[in-house]
Order: sequence, then structure tokens, then C-alpha cells
Amino acid sequence: MAVKIRLKRMGAKKAPFYRVVVAESRSPRDGRFIEEIGTYNPLTDPAQISIDEEKALRWLGTGAQPSDTVRYLFRQAGILKKFHESKLQK
Repeated sequence: MAVKIRLKRMGAKKAPFYRVVVAESRSPRDGRFIEEIGTYNPLTDPAQISIDEEKALRWLGTGAQPSDTVRYLFRQAGILKKFHESKLQK
């Protein structure tokens, strides 16, 4: 089972709001997911990113692959840096 960390679109038409979720790669974009680990609101200035760092690091450690957009959000939040530092210490 391949696990991905990706965005689930919420909100009204032309007013997107996203949840950062962990889902099986075969499930649809807005379908079933395993766990919600954060939110992303691109409409505010600056964009509002709220991610549970512990959950994100745990899922990255178990091998979940983030999508390109989620990888960018993790980089903005500093989560990828902490993940790579923790891998180097082991």
C-alpha cells in the first residue's frame, strides 16, 4: 500500500480551502483518507499554513510520500529540514 501526503480540496466554488491529509495513493483526491494533519488557505495574504508537525514527521518517517505542493508547504513550515536533520542523526 503506497501512502501519499496530499491536499484535499474543500470550500466553495472559486474559494478553495485545503486540508493536508494522508491517504492511500489509489483513493480519489477528495475521497477516503487515513488522517488529517493540517490545513492550507491560499486566499489569505500571506497564505495560511497550519500543519501538525509531529504527525507530519511520523508519516514521513514511515515512508509516506508528499505531493509536490505538500512538499513546498512542508518546506515553508520547516518540517522537511527537521525531517532531514533527524535522519542524519540516526
